[in-house]
Amino acid sequence: MVRRELAVLVLEDGTTLRGEAYGAVGQTLGEAVFATGMTGYQETLTDPSYRRQIVVQTAPHIGNTGWNDEDGESHRIWVAGYVVRDPATVPSNWRSVRSLGAELSRQQVVGISGVDTRALTRRLREHGCMRAGIFSGDALAEPAHLLARVLASPPMLGADLVGEVTATAPYLVPASTARRFRVVALDLGIKYNTPRMLAARGVETHVLPATATAEQVLERSPDGVFLSNGPGDPATADHAVSLTRAVLTARVPLFGICFGNQILGRALGRGTYKMRYGHRGLNVPVVEHATGRVAITSQNHGFAVSAEPGERFDSDFGAAMVSHSCPNDGTVEGLSCLDVPAFSVQYHPEAAAGPHDAAYLFDRFCELMAQNRHSAPNSARGVS
Repeated sequence: MVRRELAVLVLEDGTTLRGEAYGAVGQTLGEAVFATGMTGYQETLTDPSYRRQIVVQTAPHIGNTGWNDEDGESHRIWVAGYVVRDPATVPSNWRSVRSLGAELSRQQVVGISGVDTRALTRRLREHGCMRAGIFSGDALAEPAHLLARVLASPPMLGADLVGEVTATAPYLVPASTARRFRVVALDLGIKYNTPRMLAARGVETHVLPATATAEQVLERSPDGVFLSNGPGDPATADHAVSLTRAVLTARVPLFGICFGNQILGRALGRGTYKMRYGHRGLNVPVVEHATGRVAITSQNHGFAVSAEPGERFDSDFGAAMVSHSCPNDGTVEGLSCLDVPAFSVQYHPEAAAGPHDAAYLFDRFCELMAQNRHSAPNSARGVS
Protein backbone atom coordinates (compact mmCIF):
# COMPACT_ATOMS: atom_id res chain seq x y z
CA MET A 1 0.00 0.00 0.00
CA VAL A 2 1.30 3.47 -0.91
CA ARG A 3 1.79 5.64 2.16
CA ARG A 4 0.38 9.15 1.98
CA GLU A 5 2.42 12.26 2.61
CA LEU A 6 3.21 13.19 6.22
CA ALA A 7 0.84 15.67 7.88
CA VAL A 8 0.91 17.24 11.33
CA LEU A 9 -1.93 18.63 13.46
CA VAL A 10 -0.93 21.26 16.05
CA LEU A 11 -3.22 22.63 18.78
CA GLU A 12 -2.65 25.99 20.44
CA ASP A 13 -1.72 24.27 23.71
CA GLY A 14 1.24 22.66 21.94
CA THR A 15 -0.34 19.24 21.40
CA THR A 16 1.09 17.77 18.19
CA LEU A 17 -0.32 14.76 16.35
CA ARG A 18 1.25 13.14 13.31
CA GLY A 19 -0.69 11.49 10.52
CA GLU A 20 -1.06 11.41 6.76
CA ALA A 21 -2.28 14.08 4.39
CA TYR A 22 -5.93 13.61 3.44
CA GLY A 23 -7.36 15.80 0.71
CA ALA A 24 -5.26 18.79 -0.30
CA VAL A 25 -1.66 19.23 0.80
CA GLY A 26 -0.61 22.51 2.40
CA GLN A 27 -1.53 24.57 5.46
CA THR A 28 -4.82 25.48 7.09
CA LEU A 29 -5.69 27.27 10.33
CA GLY A 30 -8.92 27.40 12.30
CA GLU A 31 -10.71 26.39 15.47
CA ALA A 32 -10.57 22.66 16.19
CA VAL A 33 -14.03 21.26 17.00
CA PHE A 34 -15.43 17.74 17.11
CA ALA A 35 -18.59 16.46 15.42
CA THR A 36 -20.24 13.29 16.73
CA GLY A 37 -22.39 12.34 13.76
CA MET A 38 -22.08 8.71 12.66
CA THR A 39 -23.22 9.69 9.18
CA GLY A 40 -23.88 12.78 7.08
CA TYR A 41 -20.28 13.90 6.61
CA GLN A 42 -21.12 15.53 3.27
CA GLU A 43 -23.79 17.69 4.90
CA THR A 44 -21.36 18.58 7.69
CA LEU A 45 -18.63 19.64 5.32
CA THR A 46 -20.96 21.87 3.29
CA ASP A 47 -22.65 23.53 6.30
CA PRO A 48 -21.67 27.25 6.24
CA SER A 49 -21.81 27.30 10.05
CA TYR A 50 -18.45 25.47 10.01
CA ARG A 51 -16.66 28.41 8.40
CA ARG A 52 -13.10 28.73 9.79
CA GLN A 53 -13.34 25.51 11.81
CA ILE A 54 -11.22 22.38 11.61
CA VAL A 55 -13.67 19.53 12.09
CA VAL A 56 -12.66 16.37 13.91
CA GLN A 57 -14.93 13.44 13.09
CA THR A 58 -15.41 11.18 16.10
CA ALA A 59 -16.79 8.35 13.94
CA PRO A 60 -13.76 6.18 13.06
CA HIS A 61 -14.58 5.40 9.42
CA ILE A 62 -15.22 8.33 7.11
CA GLY A 63 -15.78 8.38 3.36
CA ASN A 64 -17.46 4.98 3.04
CA THR A 65 -20.21 6.30 0.76
CA GLY A 66 -17.99 8.65 -1.21
CA TRP A 67 -19.27 11.98 -2.51
CA ASN A 68 -22.31 12.78 -4.63
CA ASP A 69 -23.51 16.02 -6.18
CA GLU A 70 -26.98 16.08 -4.58
CA ASP A 71 -26.52 15.96 -0.79
CA GLY A 72 -24.51 19.12 -0.21
CA GLU A 73 -26.12 21.76 2.02
CA SER A 74 -24.52 24.61 0.05
CA HIS A 75 -22.50 25.15 -3.11
CA ARG A 76 -19.12 24.33 -1.53
CA ILE A 77 -17.23 22.85 1.40
CA TRP A 78 -16.87 25.42 4.19
CA VAL A 79 -14.75 23.69 6.83
CA ALA A 80 -11.22 25.06 7.22
CA GLY A 81 -9.76 21.58 7.64
CA TYR A 82 -10.74 17.97 8.24
CA VAL A 83 -9.44 15.39 10.73
CA VAL A 84 -10.34 11.69 10.46
CA ARG A 85 -9.01 8.40 11.75
CA ASP A 86 -9.63 5.84 8.99
CA PRO A 87 -10.63 7.19 5.58
CA ALA A 88 -12.26 4.78 3.16
CA THR A 89 -9.89 3.83 0.37
CA VAL A 90 -12.70 2.77 -1.99
CA PRO A 91 -16.20 4.28 -1.61
CA SER A 92 -19.18 1.95 -1.91
CA ASN A 93 -22.49 3.58 -2.81
CA TRP A 94 -24.49 3.69 -6.04
CA ARG A 95 -24.86 7.48 -5.79
CA SER A 96 -21.15 8.15 -5.32
CA VAL A 97 -19.46 10.06 -8.15
CA ARG A 98 -16.01 10.40 -6.55
CA SER A 99 -14.22 9.64 -3.31
CA LEU A 100 -14.33 12.02 -0.37
CA GLY A 101 -10.57 12.42 -0.52
CA ALA A 102 -10.79 13.41 -4.18
CA GLU A 103 -13.47 16.01 -3.41
CA LEU A 104 -11.41 17.47 -0.56
CA SER A 105 -8.47 17.77 -2.96
CA ARG A 106 -10.68 19.27 -5.68
CA GLN A 107 -11.90 21.97 -3.31
CA GLN A 108 -8.44 22.50 -1.80
CA VAL A 109 -9.44 21.44 1.71
CA VAL A 110 -6.40 20.44 3.76
CA GLY A 111 -6.98 17.39 5.94
CA ILE A 112 -5.21 14.78 8.01
CA SER A 113 -5.94 11.08 8.57
CA GLY A 114 -4.51 8.38 10.79
CA VAL A 115 -5.08 10.49 13.90
CA ASP A 116 -6.40 9.08 17.18
CA THR A 117 -9.60 11.12 17.01
CA ARG A 118 -10.91 9.61 20.26
CA ALA A 119 -7.93 10.97 22.22
CA LEU A 120 -8.15 14.28 20.37
CA THR A 121 -11.87 14.61 21.15
CA ARG A 122 -11.26 13.89 24.83
CA ARG A 123 -8.63 16.62 24.92
CA LEU A 124 -11.01 19.14 23.32
CA ARG A 125 -13.75 18.18 25.78
CA GLU A 126 -11.45 18.59 28.77
CA HIS A 127 -9.66 21.76 27.69
CA GLY A 128 -12.17 23.30 25.28
CA CYS A 129 -12.08 23.97 21.56
CA MET A 130 -8.90 25.75 20.57
CA ARG A 131 -7.07 27.17 17.62
CA ALA A 132 -5.26 24.61 15.49
CA GLY A 133 -3.44 24.06 12.24
CA ILE A 134 -2.93 21.19 9.81
CA PHE A 135 0.37 21.21 7.93
CA SER A 136 1.69 19.02 5.12
CA GLY A 137 4.00 19.31 2.13
CA ASP A 138 5.98 22.55 1.94
CA ALA A 139 4.12 23.87 5.00
CA LEU A 140 6.27 21.50 7.08
CA ALA A 141 9.50 23.19 5.96
CA GLU A 142 9.90 24.95 9.31
CA PRO A 143 8.40 22.60 11.91
CA ALA A 144 9.64 24.72 14.83
CA HIS A 145 7.40 27.55 13.68
CA LEU A 146 4.13 25.60 13.40
CA LEU A 147 2.85 26.47 16.87
CA ALA A 148 3.67 30.13 16.28
CA ARG A 149 1.51 30.08 13.13
CA VAL A 150 -1.38 28.61 15.12
CA LEU A 151 -1.02 31.19 17.90
CA ALA A 152 -0.98 34.00 15.33
CA SER A 153 -4.34 32.91 13.87
CA PRO A 154 -7.54 34.72 14.94
CA PRO A 155 -9.76 33.19 17.67
CA MET A 156 -13.43 32.37 17.14
CA LEU A 157 -14.45 34.70 19.98
CA GLY A 158 -15.21 38.01 18.28
CA ALA A 159 -15.18 36.50 14.77
CA ASP A 160 -17.56 38.20 12.32
CA LEU A 161 -18.05 35.53 9.65
CA VAL A 162 -21.60 35.93 8.37
CA GLY A 163 -20.49 38.24 5.57
CA GLU A 164 -18.19 35.49 4.27
CA VAL A 165 -20.97 32.94 3.78
CA THR A 166 -24.14 34.90 2.98
CA ALA A 167 -25.66 35.13 -0.49
CA THR A 168 -24.41 37.94 -2.72
CA ALA A 169 -27.89 38.66 -4.10
CA PRO A 170 -31.53 37.83 -3.24
CA TYR A 171 -33.07 34.70 -4.70
CA LEU A 172 -36.47 33.01 -4.62
CA VAL A 173 -37.36 29.42 -3.75
CA PRO A 174 -40.98 28.80 -4.84
CA ALA A 175 -43.46 26.66 -2.94
CA SER A 176 -43.55 23.08 -4.21
CA THR A 177 -47.27 22.82 -3.41
CA ALA A 178 -50.06 25.40 -3.52
CA ARG A 179 -48.60 28.62 -2.12
CA ARG A 180 -49.89 29.43 1.36
CA PHE A 181 -47.34 31.87 2.75
CA ARG A 182 -44.53 34.19 1.76
CA VAL A 183 -41.45 34.11 4.01
CA VAL A 184 -38.33 36.26 3.93
CA ALA A 185 -35.29 34.28 5.09
CA LEU A 186 -32.24 36.21 6.25
CA ASP A 187 -29.23 34.29 4.98
CA LEU A 188 -26.74 34.17 7.84
CA GLY A 189 -25.40 30.91 6.44
CA ILE A 190 -28.57 29.15 5.35
CA LYS A 191 -28.57 25.51 4.27
CA TYR A 192 -30.33 24.23 1.15
CA ASN A 193 -32.73 22.04 3.10
CA THR A 194 -34.39 24.95 4.91
CA PRO A 195 -36.23 26.52 1.94
CA ARG A 196 -36.84 22.98 0.68
CA MET A 197 -38.65 22.09 3.92
CA LEU A 198 -40.62 25.33 3.76
CA ALA A 199 -41.49 24.78 0.10
CA ALA A 200 -43.03 21.38 0.96
CA ARG A 201 -45.40 23.24 3.29
CA GLY A 202 -46.57 25.71 0.67
CA VAL A 203 -44.12 28.47 1.60
CA GLU A 204 -42.53 30.75 -0.98
CA THR A 205 -39.15 31.76 0.42
CA HIS A 206 -37.35 34.98 -0.50
CA VAL A 207 -33.74 34.52 0.65
CA LEU A 208 -32.00 37.85 1.30
CA PRO A 209 -28.33 38.55 2.02
CA ALA A 210 -27.41 39.27 5.62
CA THR A 211 -26.91 42.93 4.65
CA ALA A 212 -30.61 43.38 3.82
CA THR A 213 -32.32 46.22 5.63
CA ALA A 214 -35.53 46.02 7.61
CA GLU A 215 -37.20 48.06 4.86
CA GLN A 216 -36.11 45.53 2.23
CA VAL A 217 -37.53 42.72 4.35
CA LEU A 218 -40.86 44.36 5.14
CA GLU A 219 -41.47 45.77 1.66
CA ARG A 220 -41.95 42.18 0.47
CA SER A 221 -45.03 41.98 2.74
CA PRO A 222 -43.92 38.69 4.30
CA ASP A 223 -46.20 36.46 6.30
CA GLY A 224 -43.13 35.51 8.29
CA VAL A 225 -39.41 36.09 8.68
CA PHE A 226 -36.85 33.32 9.14
CA LEU A 227 -33.40 33.73 10.76
CA SER A 228 -31.01 31.03 9.57
CA ASN A 229 -28.04 29.25 11.05
CA GLY A 230 -24.59 30.72 10.51
CA PRO A 231 -20.98 30.93 11.72
CA GLY A 232 -19.05 33.13 14.11
CA ASP A 233 -19.73 35.10 17.26
CA PRO A 234 -23.31 36.43 17.54
CA ALA A 235 -21.97 39.41 19.50
CA THR A 236 -20.65 40.75 16.18
CA ALA A 237 -24.05 40.52 14.42
CA ASP A 238 -25.39 43.95 15.35
CA HIS A 239 -27.10 44.44 11.98
CA ALA A 240 -29.03 41.16 12.24
CA VAL A 241 -30.07 42.01 15.81
CA SER A 242 -31.28 45.46 14.74
CA LEU A 243 -33.25 43.96 11.85
CA THR A 244 -34.79 41.39 14.20
CA ARG A 245 -35.93 44.13 16.56
CA ALA A 246 -37.61 45.90 13.63
CA VAL A 247 -39.44 42.68 12.70
CA LEU A 248 -40.59 42.20 16.29
CA THR A 249 -41.81 45.79 16.40
CA ALA A 250 -43.79 45.18 13.19
CA ARG A 251 -45.23 42.02 14.79
CA VAL A 252 -44.38 39.87 11.78
CA PRO A 253 -44.13 36.20 12.83
CA LEU A 254 -40.48 35.23 13.27
CA PHE A 255 -38.73 31.87 13.49
CA GLY A 256 -34.99 31.51 14.11
CA ILE A 257 -32.72 28.48 14.27
CA CYS A 258 -29.17 28.03 15.60
CA PHE A 259 -27.38 31.35 15.02
CA GLY A 260 -30.86 32.80 14.55
CA ASN A 261 -31.75 31.68 18.08
CA GLN A 262 -28.78 33.64 19.40
CA ILE A 263 -29.80 36.67 17.32
CA LEU A 264 -33.32 36.58 18.75
CA GLY A 265 -31.88 36.24 22.23
CA ARG A 266 -29.73 39.33 21.79
CA ALA A 267 -32.67 41.24 20.27
CA LEU A 268 -34.60 40.42 23.45
CA GLY A 269 -31.80 41.85 25.57
CA ARG A 270 -30.01 38.66 26.60
CA GLY A 271 -26.29 38.12 26.21
CA THR A 272 -24.45 35.28 24.53
CA TYR A 273 -21.28 33.43 25.50
CA LYS A 274 -18.77 31.04 23.98
CA MET A 275 -19.21 27.45 25.12
CA ARG A 276 -16.25 25.34 26.15
CA TYR A 277 -16.64 22.82 23.34
CA GLY A 278 -20.13 23.36 21.95
CA HIS A 279 -22.68 20.95 20.53
CA ARG A 280 -21.93 19.40 17.13
CA GLY A 281 -23.55 16.19 15.99
CA LEU A 282 -26.79 14.38 15.23
CA ASN A 283 -27.59 13.06 18.71
CA VAL A 284 -28.11 15.98 21.11
CA PRO A 285 -31.17 15.65 23.41
CA VAL A 286 -33.46 18.66 23.92
CA VAL A 287 -36.31 19.04 26.42
CA GLU A 288 -39.37 21.18 25.62
CA HIS A 289 -40.40 22.57 29.01
CA ALA A 290 -44.10 23.07 28.24
CA THR A 291 -44.67 19.41 27.36
CA GLY A 292 -41.70 17.49 28.74
CA ARG A 293 -41.16 16.14 25.24
CA VAL A 294 -37.58 15.11 24.44
CA ALA A 295 -36.26 15.36 20.88
CA ILE A 296 -32.97 14.02 19.55
CA THR A 297 -31.56 16.83 17.45
CA SER A 298 -28.86 17.84 15.02
CA GLN A 299 -26.75 20.72 16.31
CA ASN A 300 -23.76 22.80 15.35
CA HIS A 301 -23.00 25.71 17.66
CA GLY A 302 -20.20 26.97 19.86
CA PHE A 303 -22.09 29.95 21.32
CA ALA A 304 -25.27 30.05 23.39
CA VAL A 305 -27.79 32.45 24.91
CA SER A 306 -27.20 33.45 28.54
CA ALA A 307 -30.29 32.27 30.46
CA GLU A 308 -31.52 29.46 32.68
CA PRO A 309 -33.71 26.49 31.63
CA GLY A 310 -37.37 27.48 31.81
CA GLU A 311 -36.55 31.08 32.77
CA ARG A 312 -39.13 33.79 32.09
CA PHE A 313 -37.90 37.32 31.54
CA ASP A 314 -39.04 40.74 30.37
CA SER A 315 -37.87 42.34 27.14
CA ASP A 316 -38.60 45.45 25.10
CA PHE A 317 -41.25 43.35 23.33
CA GLY A 318 -42.99 41.94 26.36
CA ALA A 319 -42.54 38.70 28.24
CA ALA A 320 -40.39 35.89 26.87
CA MET A 321 -39.18 32.54 28.12
CA VAL A 322 -36.62 29.80 27.62
CA SER A 323 -38.78 27.15 25.98
CA HIS A 324 -36.20 24.39 25.45
CA SER A 325 -32.93 23.34 27.07
CA CYS A 326 -30.34 20.59 26.83
CA PRO A 327 -30.53 18.13 29.75
CA ASN A 328 -26.81 17.36 29.38
CA ASP A 329 -25.58 20.81 30.39
CA GLY A 330 -28.56 23.17 30.76
CA THR A 331 -27.76 25.11 27.57
CA VAL A 332 -30.60 27.24 26.20
CA GLU A 333 -32.10 25.39 23.23
CA GLY A 334 -35.13 27.55 22.48
CA LEU A 335 -36.80 30.89 23.13
CA SER A 336 -40.44 31.91 22.88
CA CYS A 337 -41.98 35.38 22.99
CA LEU A 338 -45.29 35.58 24.82
CA ASP A 339 -46.51 38.98 23.58
CA VAL A 340 -45.22 39.02 19.99
CA PRO A 341 -45.30 36.15 17.43
CA ALA A 342 -41.72 34.93 17.60
CA PHE A 343 -39.82 31.79 18.64
CA SER A 344 -36.49 30.12 17.97
CA VAL A 345 -34.50 26.97 18.62
CA GLN A 346 -30.79 26.33 18.91
CA TYR A 347 -30.88 23.20 16.77
CA HIS A 348 -31.65 22.12 13.20
CA PRO A 349 -35.28 21.24 12.35
CA GLU A 350 -34.15 20.92 8.71
CA ALA A 351 -31.51 18.36 9.75
CA ALA A 352 -29.92 16.45 6.91
CA ALA A 353 -28.89 13.65 7.23
CA GLY A 354 -31.21 13.67 10.27
CA PRO A 355 -32.65 13.10 12.80
CA HIS A 356 -36.11 14.44 11.98
CA ASP A 357 -37.64 14.77 15.46
CA ALA A 358 -37.77 18.58 15.12
CA ALA A 359 -39.24 18.90 11.61
CA TYR A 360 -42.63 19.74 13.16
CA LEU A 361 -41.26 23.20 14.04
CA PHE A 362 -41.78 24.28 10.43
CA ASP A 363 -45.45 23.33 10.89
CA ARG A 364 -45.52 25.41 14.07
CA PHE A 365 -44.12 28.35 12.10
CA CYS A 366 -46.88 27.92 9.51
CA GLU A 367 -49.50 27.78 12.27
CA LEU A 368 -48.10 30.99 13.76
CA MET A 369 -48.31 32.73 10.38
CA ALA A 370 -51.88 31.50 9.86
CA GLN A 371 -52.94 32.70 13.33
CA ASN A 372 -51.33 36.08 12.77
CA ARG A 373 -53.05 36.49 9.40
CA HIS A 374 -56.40 35.59 10.95
CA SER A 375 -55.94 38.07 13.80
CA ALA A 376 -54.98 40.86 11.37
CA PRO A 377 -57.08 40.27 8.23
CA ASN A 378 -56.38 43.71 6.82
CA SER A 379 -52.64 43.36 7.15
CA ALA A 380 -50.52 44.08 4.07
CA ARG A 381 -48.52 40.93 4.85
CA GLY A 382 -50.89 38.52 3.15
CA VAL A 383 -49.87 36.62 0.02
CA SER A 384 -50.81 38.44 -3.15
